[in-house]
Amino acid sequence: MLKRLFVGLFVGAVVGAILAAALVQGLGVMTFDGSALGAAGAYLAAALTGVLTGLVAGKPIWSADGKIEAGLKAFFGALIALGGMFALRQWVHFEMDLTALKASNGPAEIGQLPAVSLPIIAAVLAGFFELDNTGDKEKKDDKGASSASGSGQDKKVRVAGEDEVDDAAEEEEAAPAKKRR
Repeated sequence: MLKRLFVGLFVGAVVGAILAAALVQGLGVMTFDGSALGAAGAYLAAALTGVLTGLVAGKPIWSADGKIEAGLKAFFGALIALGGMFALRQWVHFEMDLTALKASNGPAEIGQLPAVSLPIIAAVLAGFFELDNTGDKEKKDDKGASSASGSGQDKKVRVAGEDEVDDAAEEEEAAPAKKRR
């Protein structure tokens, strides 16, 4: 379980970092408020991050049974990411300076920096999605372990008592009598 959490955090951080790099280096968005879209751009980027994280974290969309599950995770990932961006912008007032990484124009709050906020949101989402994912391998291992440990002695068998056998015999005799009437 702890392994899944770390895998999810890593996958989410990578997805968020890729999207943040596309915004910062590709489009030149150093801070959300400094861009043309402003706060709407922050929420749009968060929703896109939630969708992409939902598609690849946990059971990915390219797995055999993952189509519907990934679609649901993408939809709800977008909603949760919007809430996460709101929380970061509204209540987290920690400033960072990423000028050394060429990812900001000076100190700014975490909710304003795509290079910080998007990886955080994606990592948290992917951690939850990965923890929620129950692999088929573990289910098979649990079944195999229980059948291998039981050599027939652990199986519980119901044995009918004498009274139950007599009751069943009487019911069988009574049934044809009702049909004759």
